[in-house]
Amino acid sequence: PALRRLSRSLLAHYQKDTRPVRDWRTTTTVVIDLMVYAILSVDEKNQVLTTYIWYRQHWTDEFLRWDPERFDNLTQISLPVESIWVPDILINEFVDVGKSPHVPYVYVSHHGEVQNLKPIQVMTACSLDIYNFPFDVQNCSLTFTSWLHHIRDINLSLWRQPELVKFDRSVFMNQGEWELLYVLSSFQEFSVKSSDSYAEMKFYVVIRRRPLFYTVSLLLPSIFLMVMDIVGFYLPPNSGERVSFKITLLLGYSVFLIIVSDTLPATAVGTPLIGIYFVVCMALLVISLTETILIVRLVHNQDLQPHVPEWVKRLLLERATVLLCVRHRDTFSQSRTQSSDISRQTENGSTAKLNQYGCEDPRECETVGGAGPSPASAGQAEGSPLLLGVLQEITAIRQFLEKREEFRDVAREWLQVGYVLDVLLFRAYLVAVLAYTVTLGTLWSVWRDA
Repeated sequence: PALRRLSRSLLAHYQKDTRPVRDWRTTTTVVIDLMVYAILSVDEKNQVLTTYIWYRQHWTDEFLRWDPERFDNLTQISLPVESIWVPDILINEFVDVGKSPHVPYVYVSHHGEVQNLKPIQVMTACSLDIYNFPFDVQNCSLTFTSWLHHIRDINLSLWRQPELVKFDRSVFMNQGEWELLYVLSSFQEFSVKSSDSYAEMKFYVVIRRRPLFYTVSLLLPSIFLMVMDIVGFYLPPNSGERVSFKITLLLGYSVFLIIVSDTLPATAVGTPLIGIYFVVCMALLVISLTETILIVRLVHNQDLQPHVPEWVKRLLLERATVLLCVRHRDTFSQSRTQSSDISRQTENGSTAKLNQYGCEDPRECETVGGAGPSPASAGQAEGSPLLLGVLQEITAIRQFLEKREEFRDVAREWLQVGYVLDVLLFRAYLVAVLAYTVTLGTLWSVWRDA
């Protein structure tokens, strides 16, 4: 009965259409507070942040006061929110009405203090910077203000101390993709074109993305493919397996980018650094494939190539091998020396035999062999045309072998040039990949620990 009597007494002559002050010059101060309960979604494309907050506000209503002794010592009562005056406090960044539960009552104390406590699903516009994805930190503001009343009618203040609001994570659901760092609060006055000032209370919700999922699903596969591309340089350049291997890697990386394209955030104003990272990795794979094609083209079809120029020998086969510390750099030169020595010995032996047996005129053989013919020398003279033909065939075979050995020497020289150039380009490629990786790793580590 005391509750019903008090409710009828308070609302009997209450006018909810006007601000509840007895003197219109009195300012109504609305004290507000919020606690972040959950980060529901971050829409980078539409620049919308959806949060779930516990919102609290209280103000003094001068027409909702009573003496507790007259109503069975009641000091607090709940009244329907539609029956009393409520300040028009809105959030400026609202872009859509969230699915917030409706709380139909407010608490009123005997001093006239009205407490309005309610949960709100807030869908607000926020300038989201995704350049540091997945190590990005977002700072979104929630600006509470009276949409109609200026500061002389409705003023705003903070319920708790700013330090208590900043590190309050007592009700935050800490199991999602986003981590709440802190909530900053500040009061300011706002005016448009020298009109009346409005009171604003800003809350800056600072959140950080947890990067573990994106590191495992995006960065590690890309790193593995780049490592396999580097390992592919150890395949012999004179075999065709390296080209097919690198083409397969390039195709696999293209499929990987198609798969992860839906995971990367997209905005119309910028591209995340990880997208640039993927593009550069693709470019490095293309450069690696191009280098492999050039090396394979260099070490094949040597029969159509001239001798290696002397400046190339001095630059690559002498200085570059010492600078790059290439092992077995003397193997090809030794083989060329041995082959030339063998051909020289063969030529000398064949010439000696030709001089000994290959006399076209029998009288020359008689002059060399002695003064008078003997039966043995006569048989030798009779067989000399046949022996001469055999020696001519042997000479032609020797010339053919020397020519083929010369082609082989040219092929060995170009193969050695290809190996040294391959090592040089591989180390330059490796330095570029390591420098790029260290730079990105340093940037992401600084952003993550900032």
